[in-house]
Amino acid sequence: MTSSPVSRVVYNGKRNSSPRSPPNSSEIFTPAHEENVRFIYEAWQGVERDLRSQISGNERGLVEEYVEKVPNPSLKTFKPIDLSDLKRRTQDAKKS
Repeated sequence: MTSSPVSRVVYNGKRNSSPRSPPNSSEIFTPAHEENVRFIYEAWQGVERDLRSQISGNERGLVEEYVEKVPNPSLKTFKPIDLSDLKRRTQDAKKS
């Protein structure tokens, strides 16, 4: 990754009180949503590229895994997002 400043997605911690509707294949994504997905996807691709370089011995100390010493109990049910799949579904939704 480069040393230039990178914009970051910021979560304000507030939850919307309205229930979420189930995902719909005809769901329309806003440009802001697509930009956030693209930002996260590209940032993660950079991390993976740096990690591959580090593993192959080309670079040292670019990527460091953070593991909490005391895991947050409210995150027990957290399910990671497959960004590649999300990007693919977003692109498929735009095509239809």
